[in-house]
Amino acid sequence: MTDPLDVLRAPLTPADPDPAFAARLRARLERALGLPEGVAVTDISLTRAERETTAPPGERGAAIPYLAVRGGRDALDWYARVLGARLRGEPVIMPDGRVGHAELELAHGVMYLADEFPEIGVRAPDPAGVPVSLVLAVADVDEVVAAAVEAGARLDRPPYEAHGHRNATVTDPYGHRWLLQAPAPGAAAEPGGSGVAPLRQGDISYASLWVPDVARAAAFYGAVLGLEFLPAHDQRGRQAPGAVPPLGLWEDPAGPTLFCSYVVDDAAAAVARVRAAGGRAEEPVPRPYGLTADCADTDGVRFALHQPSPGAPGTAQPPAGTAGGDLAYLTLEVADPARALEFYGAVLGWRWHPGRSPGGWQVESTTPMIGVSGGHAAPAAVPVWQVTDVAAAVARVRAAGGTSADPHREPYGLIAECTDDQGTRFVLGRFPGYRRDR
Repeated sequence: MTDPLDVLRAPLTPADPDPAFAARLRARLERALGLPEGVAVTDISLTRAERETTAPPGERGAAIPYLAVRGGRDALDWYARVLGARLRGEPVIMPDGRVGHAELELAHGVMYLADEFPEIGVRAPDPAGVPVSLVLAVADVDEVVAAAVEAGARLDRPPYEAHGHRNATVTDPYGHRWLLQAPAPGAAAEPGGSGVAPLRQGDISYASLWVPDVARAAAFYGAVLGLEFLPAHDQRGRQAPGAVPPLGLWEDPAGPTLFCSYVVDDAAAAVARVRAAGGRAEEPVPRPYGLTADCADTDGVRFALHQPSPGAPGTAQPPAGTAGGDLAYLTLEVADPARALEFYGAVLGWRWHPGRSPGGWQVESTTPMIGVSGGHAAPAAVPVWQVTDVAAAVARVRAAGGTSADPHREPYGLIAECTDDQGTRFVLGRFPGYRRDR
């Protein structure tokens, strides 16, 4: 009979572990070293950041803030209520009721939090003198300052403008100093103060709402967004040239949908990339504003490629989402976000990182900003329109025959989900960088 222990006498063959697994394990062990005594490594599940191997290396900062506080449970509620943080996973609660470890998602990043544990040298800061400050980008500095002060924070420096940003400094009730900042209203897009920036590949140069009844849509969005829609294309279309990016309406019985035109450096080369990635594309056609090609992605969603003519209208635009009626954000709802991002990454060069919502992804450095949301039965493009006053705009939606949820606060601004009188879903919002004049 063969001795089953003979295998133990065989020479060892070293094998390198999977690099991704090794990196995740190392990060988990490093995080565990900072946990209070009594919390085992097995008590902490892998975080989403550790599981997401597709996240770009630059997503994390140089170090993850680990806040020590007095009153951990209250602090978790305060950061969620005032700063819009979101708890990631369940906090570790020690036998004496203190928070041993908790993780909060905030502004596309993460921070850790625990109650102070003087017995191991972890103490909450003295508010009279804080050695480390946290810089946080917010939607509206003045509103966050007001909410923070009302919730017990100390105002160390009132809101002011400098270097293209609106800034303020507060110390929260747990002794941590926050340097809040947002783009200053009306700040120029480029040095020199013009406020106009050239379009880049992957930006949206034109958006068109395809609806069953153009005249009805022009009346609805004119009333809600304050835009003037001018007749075009033999009454089948309308144009609102004052919007950024330019906005059109087009009569299509199969609507509603939002049709987007994306900027490319070379239309012919981009058409070839669409076909190679599994989409459909017609040959580029010359127009007064440049070369365009009608396309469809791998989900059948129609869009256009646009190679702007040098100096043509729309070659450069003010920052999107800075005036009422602008397209501030676009959410692409898809069944499979990996497939959609692979397609648009190949065609337009998009890069992305995990978004705020589960199953969501944020496309990097596009104008306007674009997000991709997965798990939807049917593809859709949901526009987010900038408005002066969300509550007043909601009232206009309802008066014009549409429907709207009540406005609610998100970390990035005040929003309300709506549907127009022909079934098109959209969002109204007030976001950073808003200016009241066009």
